[in-house]
Amino acid sequence: MERRILLVEDEPGLVMTLGDRLRGEGHRVESAADGQTGFEMACGAAFDLIVLDVMLPRKNGMDVCRELRQRGISTPILMLTARGQTVDKVVGLKTGADDYLTKPFEMTEMLARVEALLRRTSALSSAGEVYQFGAIRLDLRRTEVTRHGKPVTLSAKEFQLLRYLVEHRGTTVSRETLLSEVWGYGGVTSSRTVDVHIAWLRQKLEEDSRQPQWILTVHGLGYRMAG
Repeated sequence: MERRILLVEDEPGLVMTLGDRLRGEGHRVESAADGQTGFEMACGAAFDLIVLDVMLPRKNGMDVCRELRQRGISTPILMLTARGQTVDKVVGLKTGADDYLTKPFEMTEMLARVEALLRRTSALSSAGEVYQFGAIRLDLRRTEVTRHGKPVTLSAKEFQLLRYLVEHRGTTVSRETLLSEVWGYGGVTSSRTVDVHIAWLRQKLEEDSRQPQWILTVHGLGYRMAG
């Protein structure tokens, strides 16, 4: 099963080597060469794992990890550092990292740590019943939505719309398709129904409903769930 991994590392050689190995294991790998870019990527899309170096330009890994957790992003984080002192490990884990690996490391050890972290969350994600995007968590089986860990109250139609968008995330879906699949409408019906429900979802889920991060408008075509 392909998992999406974000590699935040400024050593080009390590990015190439580690990226190739992870792709060889069947994973999809994206990378950032500085902490600020890595932070923005982690906030803007759903990843299954973040491999995060401590010493980075623009924003160090400790700060990236801490700020991601403050935003409610619970993606597993494996921190990398060239420094092996116990104090660094303790600080790293206190900021919210799930595991810690000191450079230089054996590739087999790295892959073992990666697979262990992925397995820790695979029971939820492989079932296709729980989705995490940023601070938002959608549990299909329990029909529950939380944001920053707090329950979000949705109407039945809002929940069905969110579910459809999440299950088709990354794909642009037309208003006509949403009216047919979510509302069961056939023929010509006003698309305002979709637009109004999208606006309600954004108000409840987005940090800034006027500049949505997750439920995106694709002008002239419809809507797309980021991720």
